[in-house]
Amino acid sequence: MPRPQGFTYEQHPDASVTITHRGQAAGTLRGPRAARFLEEVETGDPQLVMARWTGNYKHGNERTARNHPRNRPRN
Repeated sequence: MPRPQGFTYEQHPDASVTITHRGQAAGTLRGPRAARFLEEVETGDPQLVMARWTGNYKHGNERTARNHPRNRPRN
């Protein structure tokens, strides 16, 4: 699975944070959530942190789930 890429974030004067993915808004954080996000993005891999916080993160099990018996088409 490739590393997440294309995420950026911007801090605003009102202590909110906007996360964008390839130029499109992916999420806005305010208050304590914004503060936690900023702490985490400073200490970890910023791209991975932003992907996780926006929910735009593949877990690696999509292919396995597609082949599960309950997800197979019925004939």
